[in-house]
Amino acid sequence: MFDSISNFIGSGTGIDSRKLIADLLAASREPKEAVLRSREQANSLKISALASASSSLDTFAAALSDLLDGRAFAGNLVSSDPALATVKFIDGVRPQGLPASLEIQQLASAQRLASAVVADGDVSLGAGTMTISNGSGNFNITLVNGADSLNDLAEAINQSGSGVSASVITDNSGARLVLEGQEGAAETFTITGDFADYNYPAGGGGMTLVSSAADALIRIDGVDLRFGNNTIDNAIPGVSIDLKAAAPGTLITISGDQPTKTISALVGEFVDAYNQLRTALNEATASGGEGGSAGPLAGDAGVREMMRSLSQIGATALVDNGPYRALTDIGVKTNRDGTLSIDKDRLDAVLAANPEAVSDMLDPINPDSNNPGIAGVLQSIRDRLQGEDGALEASQNRLKQIRENLLDARNKLDEDSAQYESQLRKTFANMDRQLAVLQATQSYLTQQIAIWNGDND
Repeated sequence: MFDSISNFIGSGTGIDSRKLIADLLAASREPKEAVLRSREQANSLKISALASASSSLDTFAAALSDLLDGRAFAGNLVSSDPALATVKFIDGVRPQGLPASLEIQQLASAQRLASAVVADGDVSLGAGTMTISNGSGNFNITLVNGADSLNDLAEAINQSGSGVSASVITDNSGARLVLEGQEGAAETFTITGDFADYNYPAGGGGMTLVSSAADALIRIDGVDLRFGNNTIDNAIPGVSIDLKAAAPGTLITISGDQPTKTISALVGEFVDAYNQLRTALNEATASGGEGGSAGPLAGDAGVREMMRSLSQIGATALVDNGPYRALTDIGVKTNRDGTLSIDKDRLDAVLAANPEAVSDMLDPINPDSNNPGIAGVLQSIRDRLQGEDGALEASQNRLKQIRENLLDARNKLDEDSAQYESQLRKTFANMDRQLAVLQATQSYLTQQIAIWNGDND
């Protein structure tokens, strides 16, 4: 209907109704559109800036955790004789007691047994039960007629869960059953049962002992230690030792070659990263006074709480005891703009006096709620701000609600504009029809007057 009316508008009246409607519609919509667009752009900028601030906090916390990885002050582990022992870090544990001396007096070994030679692995043993006994209990292995070969026995032993592994080894002389337990003296095992030729210990034709189960015997810094296997994780805190060969009387040195991070460098890196985050927050929350531009997060409560929480890091207790408990104790100061600076003379003095105390404060060996260290404090701040009821979460929810409200306002503006355009089209269509009638009447009257005046001659 309105398409036909729009085609009629301005068709004979001399009035450009189409342009007039567009101008009136624009005059009505554009001021409201400009205000709405400005509010949408400002809110989008705030959402983006807030997401960036929250992400920067995540990045800062993650980078700090990576920096304090439990080995920052130990360097790369080195064994003076890798042919006898190799070493590596234990993840999440700071090495202590380095350098250390190691003497390998004896390797841990497993008990191994071998049977007498038979023709081949398919030799039938007959139905019966073998019992393997060790520190874990008694394990019964039963063979039945038709599945009673030497190979069947080996497979059944491997599936018994006894910790003893079995294999059938075949050479030019025939096949033999070989059993091997786990490393360590506590893993000694015995065999009893119906298959007399495979019992141990036993007289006559039982299994032959190839090697006995034994513990690893080592000496760390003069202290004799015994372990059940050749990979040792608790002789030196934070260090895993893999024993390769025994060498009584030979001393191996285990040490860190060079620290990957000095404490002074670590403090400097923390302060630099913190200042980058704080400077960005200062710019994002600038009030815009004295001719400056306001930041997108000026007045945002969530970011204000974030800045307030971060500003307390310097004075927050990182440990509950020791000569140094907070960053301020080692020379880290807060500037007027919230950034940090380092009193180098103070830091050098505490490092000269007690570097281990500073290290333990920054990165406690066993962190807990009372001894969080710097990474723990930052993690706590992040969790509190970003949690379900946190200040940053509240700000994000508020901006999302504003975005939804603006979307509703835009939809309402579109609806109102459509209704106004419809009204204008109806009004101008009616006006155009009335003008057409008037023009027709005027033409008729003009003709009649001409007739009356004799102008038709």
